[in-house]
Amino acid sequence: MGALSPWHIILIAIVALLLFGPNKLPELGRGFGKMFREFKDATNGNGGNITTDDQPAPVRKEINPAEVTKTESGQVQK
Repeated sequence: MGALSPWHIILIAIVALLLFGPNKLPELGRGFGKMFREFKDATNGNGGNITTDDQPAPVRKEINPAEVTKTESGQVQK
């Protein structure tokens, strides 16, 4: 069996509009979107993690402003 043609999609949309009404369709769309997003996250193994990097975030070095001085040329020196 082949893929859905544009006419099939239009027919499905009209039937859905008649069954659920224009006020309920956005809520149903959000529900399906959330369901597919959760399914995709579960199949990818993210388990709710937002980051996709395998490497940890770089560690930032703390600088005390009292230790930083400017040279005559305007460069910052520690």
